[in-house]
Amino acid sequence: MIKKIFLLAAVVFIGSSLPAISQTLKLGHIDSGALIQLMPQTKQADSTLRKYGESLDSQLKGMTAEYQSKLQSYQNGADTMPDAIKAYKEKELNDLGNRIQDFQQTAQESIQKKKEELYGPILKKAEDAIKDIAKEKSYSYIFDTSLGSVIYAQESDDIMPQVKVKLGIK
Repeated sequence: MIKKIFLLAAVVFIGSSLPAISQTLKLGHIDSGALIQLMPQTKQADSTLRKYGESLDSQLKGMTAEYQSKLQSYQNGADTMPDAIKAYKEKELNDLGNRIQDFQQTAQESIQKKKEELYGPILKKAEDAIKDIAKEKSYSYIFDTSLGSVIYAQESDDIMPQVKVKLGIK
């Protein structure tokens, strides 16, 4: 009997305190993707990454043109070539094809590394500004609407204007 009374008292206490707890929560949201696009450093990073990719693409095009030229030369003279020269040319084409594949893979990894190097500081700066606003304005939670992971939420404050001011974005 005492356990039931204690349990009932605990349920009543918890039930009556939930509205008070929920009222102290302050929710906010921001579209971090839009924020990142508004930051001036992003345009510079985009330009740098594009130029870097173009230089790698130029190198790849040169290698591919060399491969096509050697392949065409091989195909034009294959019927009249001695077997030893034919075997040498085939090995040369195969080696060049492998180098092109290796270069493509290395280039993709290099672009990804460059992207992280360029955008990492930008993302950190945005994240720090969001956290600063959350602390300054006593937000309990800030949801990122660009991720699309929040299906439903109670009405919350959009902190984009405050973060833009913090970052000096107009």
